[in-house]
Amino acid sequence: MRIVIAEDSVLLLDGLVRLLTAEGHAVTGYRTADELVAALSRPGVTMPDLLVTDVRMPPSHTDEGLRAALHLRSLHPELPVLVLSQYVEQRYASELLARGARGLGYVLKDRIADVDTFLDAVDRVARGETVIDSEVVTQVIARSRRTDLDDLTRREREVLALMAEGRSNTAIADRLVVGMAAVEKHVTNILTKLGLPPDADANRRVLAVLRWLDENGARP
Repeated sequence: MRIVIAEDSVLLLDGLVRLLTAEGHAVTGYRTADELVAALSRPGVTMPDLLVTDVRMPPSHTDEGLRAALHLRSLHPELPVLVLSQYVEQRYASELLARGARGLGYVLKDRIADVDTFLDAVDRVARGETVIDSEVVTQVIARSRRTDLDDLTRREREVLALMAEGRSNTAIADRLVVGMAAVEKHVTNILTKLGLPPDADANRRVLAVLRWLDENGARP
């Protein structure tokens, strides 16, 4: 697997390159977001199988790494991205989720001390799965305006449970033997009752699912 890493810490970058190379992957590292974007924006360049990036990178050490990842993912929506962060950046986590959660990971750097956990996240994100650190889940949910899930009707809870299984509206309609219009109405009601603002549909759906997982003890 071809992996590109963007990390300004020389020691961490070297450690990740050595670890992933030992696992049989072809790894390229960059120390700034500008270098990363320039390298992957060249005409005819082949996208890697996975991009691993820190959030905070030079020169301002704020959100350059994440901005680079969002830019590259906007150009290549299928590019799997695993974000590493020293802390839970709630706003950035929500923004990343709003762009679509498939092939996306957001993991705290403390977690990569567990090599097996990190390598599992690498493999899963590269396969198109979603890997969100449990602490990120907790804080993103806490940031959103809370409304009790008990406000949902029995049918709305069934729909949300199927959403949590990763089912599309079409699959939910087939499973419940109802029309698409009915499912869309239930989804709209769920998002409204959970107090999720209508500014980013993908983000609202993901946050609704995270709320369900949190309530039912099924956090990542």
